[in-house]
Amino acid sequence: MFIARKKAIRYVMAIFIIFSLNFAIPRAMPGDPVMNLLGEDVIVSESSVAEMRTKMGLDEPLYIQYLKYWSDIFHLDLGYSYHLHSEVSKVLFTKMKWTLLLVVPTIILGAVIGTPLGALAGWRRKDSNEKIMTMSFLFVYCTPPYFLSILFIYLFSFKIGWFPLKGFYTTGTPGDIVYHLFLPVTVMTLFAASRNYMIMRGSVIQEMQMLYATYARAKGLFGREILFRHIFKNASLPIITLVALDFGFIFSGALFVEIVFSMNGMGNLIYDAILARDYPVLQGSFLLITVMVVLANLLADILYGLLDPRVRWQG
Repeated sequence: MFIARKKAIRYVMAIFIIFSLNFAIPRAMPGDPVMNLLGEDVIVSESSVAEMRTKMGLDEPLYIQYLKYWSDIFHLDLGYSYHLHSEVSKVLFTKMKWTLLLVVPTIILGAVIGTPLGALAGWRRKDSNEKIMTMSFLFVYCTPPYFLSILFIYLFSFKIGWFPLKGFYTTGTPGDIVYHLFLPVTVMTLFAASRNYMIMRGSVIQEMQMLYATYARAKGLFGREILFRHIFKNASLPIITLVALDFGFIFSGALFVEIVFSMNGMGNLIYDAILARDYPVLQGSFLLITVMVVLANLLADILYGLLDPRVRWQG
């Protein structure tokens, strides 16, 4: 009970700190939202600028804006976009569903592909074929997702012409959407699978040295029987944490991939909001990503307790 209370306090403190940084970081950027909205070549009077600043709530002291920011959060109000002239919640819902179509398959496929292959690579670490595979995954693991996207789009879209250069869809049919998503999902899946592969490989190598693995051999078990009946479950615990963190890392990687593939999702939304100094959109986007990452880590804690009896015993 005490540990559960400590975890709850930890999550609350993390959310408070991240939400506060979410308010401060956009305002620390150089530039003025009002002047970005008006444009550089527009000449207006100081009274008009002051009136706009008042309507946007930027004329008040920062501590007043901060208190209103928290008040809006408690009222589930993400504000109104300066440039898009729409409620931020509606804009985020429209963009988020497309980004999730890219992120969710990536996380699932990355775990399904990378975890068992990494386990086999750790079990047969001296095999020459496994060494070649490990070097291949290591190459992908060390390559930034946006650079991998540029390579893929140049080869498969520009040179060969197998896939479209940009966008989520042309006609909007399910087949058309899958056709447009195939290349970016492949890029992100390779990136996620490579991380899971490397972590799982190291975890299996470590677990192989434990006494329970020796005891399994002494009972007469051998080969993959030991791996998948005993070692795999314990070795996969770090993967649970990694998959939870993937909601943050994959999301950030997906934003760059969306920009490379010119997809009209969260990536381009955040990019445009940064250029326009659109504080409400930036705050709403980062809040949404923060909540998803925190919920994913909470789910990881629950799964840890289900898979590892030691965690339940400590609880």
